[in-house]
Amino acid sequence: MNVPRPEHPSPQFMRKNWQNLNGRWEFETDNSKSGIDRKLYEADRLSGSITVPFCPESELSGVGNKDFMNAVWYRRTFILSDSQLSGRVILHFGAVDYEAIVWINGSEVGRHKGGYTSFEFDISSHVRIGENSLTLCAIDDVRAPYQPRGKQSELYYSHGCDYTRTTGIWQTVWLEFVPKSYIKSVKFYPDSLNQKVTLAADLCGRGDLSATVTYEGRQVGSGFGESSGGLLTLDIPLSEKHLWEVGNGRLYNVCLKFGEDEVESYFGLRSVRLEGKKFLINEKSVFQRLVLDQGFYPDGIYTAPSEDALVRDIELSLALGFNGARLHQKVFEPRFLYHCDRLGYLVWGEYASWGFDHSDPANLGGFLNEWQEAVARDFNHPSIVGWCPFNETWDYRGRPQSDMILETVYRFTKLLDPTRPCIDTSGHFHVVTDIFDIHDYEQNPEIFRKKLENFPNGDEHAWNPFPERQRFGGQPMFVSEYGGIRWDKSGAENAWGYGDAPKTEEEFLARLKGLTDAIMDNPEIFGLCYTQLYDVEQEANGLYTYSREPKFSPEIIRRIFTRKAAIE
Repeated sequence: MNVPRPEHPSPQFMRKNWQNLNGRWEFETDNSKSGIDRKLYEADRLSGSITVPFCPESELSGVGNKDFMNAVWYRRTFILSDSQLSGRVILHFGAVDYEAIVWINGSEVGRHKGGYTSFEFDISSHVRIGENSLTLCAIDDVRAPYQPRGKQSELYYSHGCDYTRTTGIWQTVWLEFVPKSYIKSVKFYPDSLNQKVTLAADLCGRGDLSATVTYEGRQVGSGFGESSGGLLTLDIPLSEKHLWEVGNGRLYNVCLKFGEDEVESYFGLRSVRLEGKKFLINEKSVFQRLVLDQGFYPDGIYTAPSEDALVRDIELSLALGFNGARLHQKVFEPRFLYHCDRLGYLVWGEYASWGFDHSDPANLGGFLNEWQEAVARDFNHPSIVGWCPFNETWDYRGRPQSDMILETVYRFTKLLDPTRPCIDTSGHFHVVTDIFDIHDYEQNPEIFRKKLENFPNGDEHAWNPFPERQRFGGQPMFVSEYGGIRWDKSGAENAWGYGDAPKTEEEFLARLKGLTDAIMDNPEIFGLCYTQLYDVEQEANGLYTYSREPKFSPEIIRRIFTRKAAIE
């Protein structure tokens, strides 16, 4: 049987000795959540089957159940040899929505809460030579106030800008075989001004760590250090300077060796910082021409059907003149971020915050735990130029957001990563933020232009519709959602978008150009993000259809977005 999504799921941390566990698994729904009481983790077989890593709501899973599933169970077996048991066996899950409980050979090995981040368990003491069983229970309730759901619909049907849900496993599952002493993780701190990189490795056990840096096959740096375990840092000067830039990733490869353990990784030599109103990448002002990318697929829902599909979405965006994307209300998989790194494609790392009760500080702990995992996992990606933990913190069941929650998450993010700017909540309502971004779906270009011309010294009410809940503090300015012009080619009755749809293609393109020019002509604004790259289910405001077919001439769209912006 062909293994779906066979590529290594973590290009920034690859070992040769690994085993992909995607493919056919046994499967069973458990809406009463009685499976633990019934000891399904000891069962020899489950009643159905599923194709992992596709969620049971998707067609590619072979299940296609779009109803709410309170809990689901997975089971499969795998074979281990004597040599594979000579060190440690690490079991990895790319993502499981939402709470995962894992058993090996009937014994519980660990639990994880959070539907968007990767996790792992050392299962060395639970496995044996020959056949082993792996069982997972995933508990999911998108309507729970403590559980972030992103754009997953809390109603039975998809509606507006909420779409089909994802339950259970939706990214690759794999085994890794490592020595007793091994590299647990590594962080890279590139320094483009001083032409060096500092790496911080978390090591398990005693030994010597060596790092060899190459560029296009040529060795350009190396470092060495002794360790008795824990954190070890190495400063590595680089003999060649190749900057990571928009449109050109220029990645450095790194080979890490710690005793018998060997890991392949990479980094990009780039810096990001704010100066006045400008966003600087390697000390150059770069206007961010971004598009909103929801990360949904007609056949796989949250999961791309293939690696080619991941690459294609980036290429489709580049073809329209965008140089990056807001990865919206979802933590995208590392393989997608690798291709952003490789292609020099700017992205903002976001969290799937919708559905989370941001009015109650009691919910903060669970949020911080998974957000920390997301930032730690994706820290090394040069394509990520900023973080955005929240999006549009509207009142939750009539209760306003807790400013303490937003400020705490912002400050927590800055502690985790002081190298990138952080937007506390995209659009509104800002509490403490490095960037003051706005969302505005005004469809009349002239009215839109007049609003923006009032920034920052004119009437704040013109461009800030919520002055009673957020105040501008002089930060750099970013129009991070606009447009959303509805254009439905399918004729669906429930097609959804912003404002009145244009009557003709000419009217659509004139509106798109007028709205975009209003942003790009403003010298106070460093970037834009158009809503959106492609339609998703009933939401019909994409520049491509859901099946990724262009609605308009890509060249015409490209000319609109590639003109020089005033701030450049």
